[in-house]
Amino acid sequence: MRDLKLPDQRHPEKAHRPDNAQPKKPAWIRVKAPGSEGYRETRDIIRGQKLSTVCEEAGCPNVGECWSLGHATMMIMGEICTRGCSFCNVATGKPEALDAFEPGRVAHAVAQLGLKHVVVTSVDRDDLDDGGAEHFAQTIRAIRHRAPATTIEVLVPDFLKCGPAALETVVAAKPDVFNHNLETVPGLYPEVRPGARYFHSLRLLQRAKELDPSLFTKSGIMVGLGEDRQGVLQVMDDMRAADIDFLTIGQYLQPTPKHHRVDRFVTPEEFAGYEKAAYGKGFLMVSATPLTRSSYHAGDDFDRLRAARLARLGG
Repeated sequence: MRDLKLPDQRHPEKAHRPDNAQPKKPAWIRVKAPGSEGYRETRDIIRGQKLSTVCEEAGCPNVGECWSLGHATMMIMGEICTRGCSFCNVATGKPEALDAFEPGRVAHAVAQLGLKHVVVTSVDRDDLDDGGAEHFAQTIRAIRHRAPATTIEVLVPDFLKCGPAALETVVAAKPDVFNHNLETVPGLYPEVRPGARYFHSLRLLQRAKELDPSLFTKSGIMVGLGEDRQGVLQVMDDMRAADIDFLTIGQYLQPTPKHHRVDRFVTPEEFAGYEKAAYGKGFLMVSATPLTRSSYHAGDDFDRLRAARLARLGG
């Protein structure tokens, strides 16, 4: 007898939708198109320094808001990634050689924008022996020299094919926040992050804190890829076991029809439930909304993160 496919009882909105159909984008996920004067000023500074940002390369929905406020996430080491994650809009291929002058240009842009807090991220560079760790360190040092009052958050790749010295190089450069995203639950790694390993990424974050206990560690996941609530809660437990301070959870948005499909749009009420659960598990900071991204409101969140640590320590 042929097996019957039963409706999804956990998520009724999926019950009568064909497997290849996209769910309708709800009102809470829509944002205004960029175009303010502040947006244009930030864009001109970024382009004037010939820099890349993850805001543009990854098609972030918050680019209009963030750039209008003078916030931008710098993406170093080029625009070509050596990985092919199914959720990501950054191009995959053979990257060009590193630009030795890029750290200085990033620092100059940070000073021009007057950033109080900057996030520096990168593509994966499996073609480099150290995965680009020294380039991260040079960028951190250049920003410290040019904009000493600016706090620095790095959102690093997993350095999967490198030895322990790669992580040690980045941590020794003394960023204020060490961020590496787990992205999704471990069961979805083969289809979402085929070139990565869940427990390697988890251990990377744990080891960073071991190397420098004063460092704030941060990680994020997307929802709406096909995970269930129990899987998300288990990731929270794994993160806390690795002593991660700050968790971000946001809605996955499919960049193009060729990318991993959106399984469903998670409601704001569910995000609020995840935030409550995460605080209950001991995170210092949690940001869980449909439009949350890893570097969204990162400066304000860093201030809150420091205050939360002081409060926990009784300072």
